[in-house]
Amino acid sequence: MRNTRTLRTPGGLSLRADVRALVVVVALLLAAAAASVVLIGTGDFPISFGDVLRTLAGNGTAGQDFIVNELRLPRVLVGLLVGASLGLGGALFQSVSRNPLGSPDVLGLSQGATSGALVVIVLMSGGAAQVTVGALTGGLLTGAGIYLLAWKQGVHGYRLVLVGIGVSAIVTAVNGYLLTKADLVDATRAVVWMTGSLNGRDWSQVWPLLALCAVLVPLVLANARALRMTEMGDDVAYALGVRVERVRLLLMVSAVLLTAAATAAAGPVSFVALTAPQLARRLTRSPGPNLVASLCMGAALLVTADWASQRAFGADQLPVGVVTGVLGGVYLLWLLVTERKAGRI
Repeated sequence: MRNTRTLRTPGGLSLRADVRALVVVVALLLAAAAASVVLIGTGDFPISFGDVLRTLAGNGTAGQDFIVNELRLPRVLVGLLVGASLGLGGALFQSVSRNPLGSPDVLGLSQGATSGALVVIVLMSGGAAQVTVGALTGGLLTGAGIYLLAWKQGVHGYRLVLVGIGVSAIVTAVNGYLLTKADLVDATRAVVWMTGSLNGRDWSQVWPLLALCAVLVPLVLANARALRMTEMGDDVAYALGVRVERVRLLLMVSAVLLTAAATAAAGPVSFVALTAPQLARRLTRSPGPNLVASLCMGAALLVTADWASQRAFGADQLPVGVVTGVLGGVYLLWLLVTERKAGRI
């Protein structure tokens, strides 16, 4: 039996709530908030947990106010928004493709956004704003190409994954070629960006990503019920009144935008989009896409990984993309071994 409760509003409206999923979401939000405060206090000038809270409330010293609000808070907010965007985008792709490997890392969307950024860095020597636009453009073009190539009387899961893997291989080769054409300075800059890092992030990265999330997250959650119905099969969803291809296209465009925007803000941070939805599903033990839990898991996962990299190697020594890549790779190997033992692969 599922641990659900039926809530009745004064107007007579009944709502079913999954208590375990709700507890998991609250716990993840608290974990993300606590990790964020600890991360803000971590660095060459350490600040205690209580002092960080006092400074955020406007009661810190002038020095603490500058360090917290101008230097570290934007970095942490970018981390939270990037992690949430990748977690939600990964959950959407895995649900649409009905495949646990259907994440932006595997489908080539992150690589497409990287190509757009590399074109700007290598061929145009563009600045940070131009790199952001290039990454968004590359991600959108790659997503459109995958969708069109996978289309055949609709988009189906395995075809989408196979096409995405092929596109990923092609785009990765293009990225390698672009690096060979770059001079030393641009190549170094491109490699640093491709690692995925939150170093140097400021308010100019926070506001565009926050605005995009403010639009896309409510839009995605409003279609969560229709998405859950499509997981039962297109015929069943059609019978229940869901306009399957319209919903699928809308959610795929949203997932592409979330992934491309996150990549533009912090570089291609690997494996968060793959692992966050699956970890969220294992914690909630709930069927369906688990969109809210995946969003919260992605945010908590990324800020925790950034804190771990700073504690182990210092603020500027190990980019967060390296940490998530190692952890995500270990998780992927464990998942493959588990699935093989269960006879599913």
